[in-house]
Amino acid sequence: MASVLGHLKPEIVWHHFEEICKYPRPSKFEEKIAAYIESVGKRNNLETVRDAFGNVIIKKPATQGKENLKTVALQGHIDMVCEKNRDVEHDFDNDPIQPYIDGEWVKAKGTTLGADNGIGVAAALAVIEDKTLVNGPLEFLFTLDEETGLTGAANLDTEILKANILLNLDSEELGTLFIGCSGGKNTEVKFPFAQDSVDTNSKAFELKVAGLIGGHSGLEINAGLGNAVKILNRLMWHTQSLFGLRLAKIEGGNKHNAIPREAFAVVVVPADKANDFAIYVAEYNTLIKSENSTKEPNLYVSAEARSLPSFVIDAKTQAALFNSLYAVPHGVLKMSADIPGLVETSTNLATIISDDKSVQIVTSQRSSVASENEEAVEMVSSVFNLAGAEVSYGDGYPGWKPDVHSEVLVLFKETYKKLFGSEPEVTAIHAGLECGIIGEKYPKMDMISFGPTMFGVHSPDERLKIPTVEPFYKLLTEVLANIPSK
Repeated sequence: MASVLGHLKPEIVWHHFEEICKYPRPSKFEEKIAAYIESVGKRNNLETVRDAFGNVIIKKPATQGKENLKTVALQGHIDMVCEKNRDVEHDFDNDPIQPYIDGEWVKAKGTTLGADNGIGVAAALAVIEDKTLVNGPLEFLFTLDEETGLTGAANLDTEILKANILLNLDSEELGTLFIGCSGGKNTEVKFPFAQDSVDTNSKAFELKVAGLIGGHSGLEINAGLGNAVKILNRLMWHTQSLFGLRLAKIEGGNKHNAIPREAFAVVVVPADKANDFAIYVAEYNTLIKSENSTKEPNLYVSAEARSLPSFVIDAKTQAALFNSLYAVPHGVLKMSADIPGLVETSTNLATIISDDKSVQIVTSQRSSVASENEEAVEMVSSVFNLAGAEVSYGDGYPGWKPDVHSEVLVLFKETYKKLFGSEPEVTAIHAGLECGIIGEKYPKMDMISFGPTMFGVHSPDERLKIPTVEPFYKLLTEVLANIPSK
C-alpha cells in the first residue's frame, strides 16, 4: 500500500505513525502493535523486554561522551479509543486505520485516528532509530490499556525503570507544557427492570440523536458540546407524559472517557397518538438544533417507524430512569481558582445500554482535587440512589500534583524559548495522564507532558495538525541533547 504520509516532515516520525496505523490496537488487545514496537527495539540491537503485564520497555545507551547525563524515560500508551461513525464499516480488531491529509490536518476515514497516543509513540520510536541524535541514557516505556483504566501504568513494576526524568508524550497542544493532571473515578449504575407486554394497538419508533461532535470528556468537557444521551432523555421525559411513550431499548455513547455523540432508543406509543408523536419529534429536532446551532451544527433528532418490540421496560423503572438521567449533572462542576481556564472538577454522563433485564449507565468524574472528585462521585451517586438504582464504582486513578520548581520544566522553558522565540504555556490538564500513577510508583522522578496539536480525540473527528509535529520533535530532541548531568 502506497504511503500517504511519508513525504511529511520529519519523515522518520511520520513513517512510524503510518506504520502504527496499520496495527489494530483497541484497549486490552494491543498484542500486534506491541510486537511491532518490540521489533523496532530488536532490529536496533537494543535491550527490549516485556514486563509481567505486557508493557514494552526498550533501553538505548548514551551517545559517546554523554554517559553521565541523567537517564530519561520517554513514555506513551499504545492503545487507542476505537470510535467510528455508525454508517462506517470498520473492524477495529483487524482493519487498519486509514489516515488521509486534509489541508494542514491528518484525519482518518470515518474513525478515530489514534494520534492519541500514536504520534507520541511514533516520536519515541523515531528517537530509537534516529542516528543523528545526541542523548544521554534513554529508556522507552510503552504502556498498555491507558484508555480504559490506565492499567498498564498501574501494573508497572516499581524496579524496571532507572530513569531520573520522565517525558510523557501524551499531550495535545504544541506550546503547552503540562505539569499536573486530574484524578478520576467512574460511577456505574444499573436499573434492573421487569418486562411489560406491548399493546398490539401501538406503534414503535427508533429515536435517534446523531451528528454531534463528541470528544474527550476531560479536555473538551468545557467546550459546550452536546450530550446525545441527555438530548434523547429530554425528549423521552416529555413524551412519556404527553403521548404515553414506553421504552423498550436504549443505547448511547461508547466510552467512559468520551462525550456521547449518538444515542438511540426503541419506543412505543399508542397507535392513535403516533402521528402527533412524530410531529412532536420533528418540532423537538428544530428546537434542539436551534439551541445548539453554534457548537453542534450537524446535530439532528429523528424518529423512524419500527416493528413492535417483544417487551417494554416496566413503567416504574422507566420513570425512575428518565428522572435520574434528567437530574444527574453533566459538564463542568468547578473551575480552578489557581490556573485560569482550567477545569478543576467535572462529570460526564458517558454511556447507556440496555438488555432484556437491566439498563446500565457509566458516568465519569474527574478533579485535580481528590476530595472534590469524591464529592462529585457522591453527587452523581445520590441522584441514582434516589431513583432506586444499583450503584457501584471503578477503582479510580490518582492525580499528578504540579511542581513549579521542576528542573526539567526549567530546561523545557529555556529550550522552547531558544527554539521558537516565545514562552510556552505551563499548566495542568483536566484529564488522566499516566504521570499520576507512574509518579506514585517512582516518587522521585521529575516529569513533564507535552505533544503536538490535535483536536477531537476519542471521536471520528480526531485530527492531528501537521505543522506542529516537526517542532514537537525538535523540542523533544533538543531537550534530550541538553539533559543535566547526574
